[in-house]
Amino acid sequence: MKKIFVAFLILSLCLGLQTSALAKEKVKVAVMHSITGSLALAGGLAGQRGALVAIDMWNARGGILNKYDIVPVEADDQSSPDVAIREAERLINVEKVPVILGIYSSSIAVPLAPLCEKNKTIFWITIAISDAVLKGKNLTYVFRAQPMGSQWGTSSIEFLKDNISKLGYKNPSDIKVAVTYEDGPYGVSAKTGNLAQAAKYNMKVVLTEGYDHKAKDLSSLVLKLKAAKPDAVLNTGYYPDIVLFMRQAREMGFQTKAIIGHGAGYANFPNLEKQLPPEIVQYLYNIDGPPAQNLDRKKLAKEIPPIIDEYLKQYNQKYKEPSPPSHATMGFGHAWELLRTMEHAVKKYGSPTADNIRKAALEMDIPEGGSFCGYGVKFAPPGHELSGQNLRSYPVVMQWFKGKVEIVWPNTVKSMEAKLPAPADWPLAVK
Repeated sequence: MKKIFVAFLILSLCLGLQTSALAKEKVKVAVMHSITGSLALAGGLAGQRGALVAIDMWNARGGILNKYDIVPVEADDQSSPDVAIREAERLINVEKVPVILGIYSSSIAVPLAPLCEKNKTIFWITIAISDAVLKGKNLTYVFRAQPMGSQWGTSSIEFLKDNISKLGYKNPSDIKVAVTYEDGPYGVSAKTGNLAQAAKYNMKVVLTEGYDHKAKDLSSLVLKLKAAKPDAVLNTGYYPDIVLFMRQAREMGFQTKAIIGHGAGYANFPNLEKQLPPEIVQYLYNIDGPPAQNLDRKKLAKEIPPIIDEYLKQYNQKYKEPSPPSHATMGFGHAWELLRTMEHAVKKYGSPTADNIRKAALEMDIPEGGSFCGYGVKFAPPGHELSGQNLRSYPVVMQWFKGKVEIVWPNTVKSMEAKLPAPADWPLAVK
């Protein structure tokens, strides 16, 4: 009996050691967006949800090379830079995360970037677009797979230039645009791109006006727009300010041929329709990365469409949205690129530490069509003016038409010809 007992103990010990050897390690990834506060409905909540779905799907595939399970440490910046800084310090010093993934607002990303750099923590940006986050900073622990704000501004001008005949003109210099923007880092980035590209084509900028996105009255802005009579309003706003502007523009009888938004609240047209009469939202434009369901699958790497299908299925099961908004795609797609980078770090360098992830990120070389968001991935190296920026990313121009998002620019990916100028049934159309 004693020999049997000893043999049992030895067998148990061996099995325990074997199980221990096979057990996966865990790696924390902080996931922080604006889950509550004024920026939640503008896209912060969708970004958080998309990122968490990416982590769930990656863990379901076995985690990182079947060696590491990813543990998401959720955080809410509450749409506040001050709260975001406190949360980031907690995540770095208490949770000991090697990576902070997320951030919706540029006004939050700008102060968080140097904090992460100082603490040698990877800051992987999913949505915030301001050029000021990276431009001229030579940051080495901050990466953004997302396009940057000035690209939004140049895209709206390029879209108008490429559709000049629809506006009844022959030369870009005949087009009159008004540039309106929230006066934070996000709005300023898009505005700067608008003005620089308009100057390139000698377009007439008949009004340039910034405002506080927390403003309770934008009637003075509407009056200036009525006097300026632009062919198109290029607006960069968040969410409450967009709703307020649209409501007051209709009440005050403002007319134009197009309103082109640059992300944020414009990225979720169904949400806008909950706050505004649907006929006002019809024909609005948004510049952003396209929702996953709108990507042309024939132009994607063969492994991407099945990931899209699974993402759409999982997102709908969890959040009851069969057609997730653009910000959910950004949250998912850019989190997916982080996880691919972490896999490369483990494969080549042995573990997903911040330093190994940083080295792996600089080695990523994904061609166009190879990422979940459709574009490629190649980060600018240290010493580059845009160190950490994905140089292969770009936004597209979309239009809300009959309850559906359609891509209208560039021509290589468009799904519909732009309704430009807006038809007479749009309440703000030129009569």
